[in-house]
Amino acid sequence: MAQQWPQLIMERPNLDGLPAPRLPEHFRLRSFEPGDEAAWVGIINEAFDFSPPHPPTWFHERLGDGHFRPERVWFAVDDTQPVATASAWIDERWGEECGVLHMVGAKLAYRGLGLGKAVCVAALGQMAVEGRTRARLLTDDFRRAAIRVYTSLGFEPVYTHDSHRARWWAVLSKL
Repeated sequence: MAQQWPQLIMERPNLDGLPAPRLPEHFRLRSFEPGDEAAWVGIINEAFDFSPPHPPTWFHERLGDGHFRPERVWFAVDDTQPVATASAWIDERWGEECGVLHMVGAKLAYRGLGLGKAVCVAALGQMAVEGRTRARLLTDDFRRAAIRVYTSLGFEPVYTHDSHRARWWAVLSKL
């Protein structure tokens, strides 16, 4: 059986100097609106290749931990269709001053357009509005494209497990 390691952790030590979100023409950013549950689950199912896919009710299971607010869930929208998402979340173990960049994903047909970075910037901006002073995220070794975006936004590796140093070296050497 393969060894199960904890996820990798990254931190942006402050929320100062966030770039302005940049979107291609015909796209816009907006926060969650009633009825977006199925679109959110569809994006996450596709982005994370969940098989079998989660049903639309999974939105409430995954984001129903008491931290949900519409302004914490961001979408990049093509016309009227949400196609990428990121959330500004909270994890008590990291303290009240720390926001969590959570559930970042884009539909496959929309990857490579900068939409992931734009929704991440929107979520980070929401953290700053809420008074958070830094941000963390969890990721996986194989999510190199996402890690490239996170490092471009000022996130740095955090070493909390014996496996992290070697794993981060392997990941960053391939970026």
